Parts: sequence; C-alpha cells; structure tokens
Amino acid sequence: MDNRCGWSTSSEQMIAYHDTEWGVPVHDDKQLFGKLVLDGFQAGLSWAIILRKRDAFLKAFDRFDPDKVARYDARRIAKILRDPGIVRNKQKVKSAVGNARAYLKMKDAGESFDEFLWHYVGGNPKVNAWKTLKRLPAETKESIAMSKELVQRGFRFVGPTIVYAFMQAVGMVNDHLVTCFRYAELTSRAPGTAPSAGRRAPSHPAR
Repeated sequence: MDNRCGWSTSSEQMIAYHDTEWGVPVHDDKQLFGKLVLDGFQAGLSWAIILRKRDAFLKAFDRFDPDKVARYDARRIAKILRDPGIVRNKQKVKSAVGNARAYLKMKDAGESFDEFLWHYVGGNPKVNAWKTLKRLPAETKESIAMSKELVQRGFRFVGPTIVYAFMQAVGMVNDHLVTCFRYAELTSRAPGTAPSAGRRAPSHPAR
C-alpha cells in the first residue's frame, strides 16, 4: 500500500480525495470560487462531513456557479435551507450568496480571481517538507493576509484557518507529508519551488 497522509485514511472517499484532488493546483476562477465557498461550510466541522455532502451541495447551489448563486433571493435561500443533504446553516448559506456577489464585483472590475488568490504564494505552489502532521500549521502569514483582503472585498466565512485549508486543497501549498507518495508526485509538477521546513505551529485536522 502506498504511504499516505494519516488524516486521509478514514474512508474510501477520503482516500480518493487525498489521492486525486488534495493539493492539486487549481487555476480556474469558478472552480476556485466553489472550493472557497465549500470550505466556508466546513467552519466548525470536519472536512469528512463536507465531503460526504459535496454532491448535495453542488446540486443545491447550481454547482457553485457564481453568476447563478449571486441571483438567489430569499425564496431560493429558504428552499436550500430545507435541503437535508447539506449543512443547513442560514449564515453560511447567505454568505455563499454574498460571496458570489463579491466575486462578480471583482470580475466586473476586470480582476482575475485566480491571479488575485495565487499572488499570495508568488504564482507557484509553496512546497513544504513536513515529516509529521503535528507540524502542519493552522494558518500562515499568507492565509492571514488573504483572509483580510477577502473580508475587505465582502467575502464571509473566510477566516485565516479556513483560507489555509483552502490553500492546501487547491495546491497553493503542498502540505502532503514527505513520506506520502503524493508529495513527490506534486513536487515534481511544481515549477520554481523548493521545499521549506516552515515553522512549528498548532496542529489541526488536515483538509
């Protein structure tokens, strides 16, 4: 069996997510938006819960198409909150709509969401070199800065910890353990990067 990050082995679904998605660089604006919103629903919960409900979220939110989500009215929000397949948190559902509107403001101003997000890591994945899960940070100076700017632009449920989980998920940082088979695979794809030991920080459930 291939060596994997320990957090990923709780279910076949988590294993598949770890092996094929987590840490793979994403550069599509709409995909990045959808992933950021879905991570916002994780606040206070485990990623395993959100992953199990992901298909229901995609159906309820028109696959997180920001052009559609931004037009949701009170009636549509009420319908979503009756859906037992998702996390029925009114604040989070309303924030998804608000985040879509904030995203569209950036788009209308000619800003690339991809370029805006990725500039926090210089445009290329930051490759870390963690040997144990205890070393993984809950947040970094980059996630703190990104969180602050997103909030200023009208986004919600984008605290530094959620933002760092997002950065891990979309490949802005390679936080696979060095013993994990995916670490070498993703590092070999990352141009202009070099492993960094980083700094010790509190542990958190890896995303």
